[in-house]
Amino acid sequence: MKIIKAEFVTGAVSPKQFPSQPLPEIAFIGRSNVGKSSLINSLVNRKKLVKTSATPGKTQMINFFNINDAWMLADLPGYGFAKVPPQVQKKWQTLIEDYLRERERLESVVLIVDIRRKPTELDLVMRDWLEDVELDYVVVATKSDKLSQTERKLQMNKIKKEFGGDGARTVLMYSSKNNHGRKELWNYFSSRQKKEEAESNVD
Repeated sequence: MKIIKAEFVTGAVSPKQFPSQPLPEIAFIGRSNVGKSSLINSLVNRKKLVKTSATPGKTQMINFFNINDAWMLADLPGYGFAKVPPQVQKKWQTLIEDYLRERERLESVVLIVDIRRKPTELDLVMRDWLEDVELDYVVVATKSDKLSQTERKLQMNKIKKEFGGDGARTVLMYSSKNNHGRKELWNYFSSRQKKEEAESNVD
């Protein structure tokens, strides 16, 4: 996908601050140190659209980005490992749950994991939660450039098993360093959009 426009829209700490533009929305969520910001920057071909940090828990609100006036990307606060008080973590959790449950234009969720690690209990809790509320999601395993081809294959098999060994769940491999997986992820979003449009026409 050719990116002509990629701009920050707003940061929201409550549903009242969510943007009103009627664009299909994609949310990105994962552990605090999983490379979420780098993935989004790679996806939209911008080096500094989303600020990256070595400090876990840097994103403390939901940040929205307009892409080509065709998509809205939502960068959600990371979960786990963030060195913040429990009350702040609870506030983030409430914000995330309110967004995922009630955001009508939310089309898909990108659940990000580190390809080098086995999915954590928190990753699997998020998986179960997304399935319980019947949200479409795709699993993206980042940092694939840090492993050999043999290691990547082994780790991807483990991750796919955790997220549905029957192949029903889409699991993609991604490297923000060399953009491997970028085309496949955009293709996934496009296919989802076409499916949504087809279902709307039937209704």
